[in-house]
Amino acid sequence: MKKIILVLLLTLSFVGYAQIHKPVKWKTSTVKISEKEYDLVAVATIESKWHLYSQIVPENGPLPTVFAFKGNKNYLKKGNTKEEKGHEVDDKIFNMRIKYFDEKATFKQRIRLRTKEKFKIDATVEFMVCDDSSCLPPTEVDLVFTIN
Repeated sequence: MKKIILVLLLTLSFVGYAQIHKPVKWKTSTVKISEKEYDLVAVATIESKWHLYSQIVPENGPLPTVFAFKGNKNYLKKGNTKEEKGHEVDDKIFNMRIKYFDEKATFKQRIRLRTKEKFKIDATVEFMVCDDSSCLPPTEVDLVFTIN
């Protein structure tokens, strides 16, 4: 009986330490531009020493940040998702010039409303983060934007 309890305690202690590292946290908001237009705003907060790649990266580089907005009858997308300036560097891991963000990154998607009712827009963002020596596998996060 003592061996079983010891094995259970050891198993629980290992499970407690086996947490997935998530160096990027996402928050969403909306900004009313006019009666019929809004910006959907996604802000990534990035832990120190990590960086998030741009939506546009060279071929054979890291996975770019990609937004997918679930369409519905309440809105139309206007153009592509815009991003901040970021940093352009010669990346040591991928041996190429790449744009990335550290600490914080803001992305905006303009939409045109087709209704005056309140609704939500579901979206996903897929991204990759690296530090100076390694990269984490691509991650997909669900996002929700509320139009009031």
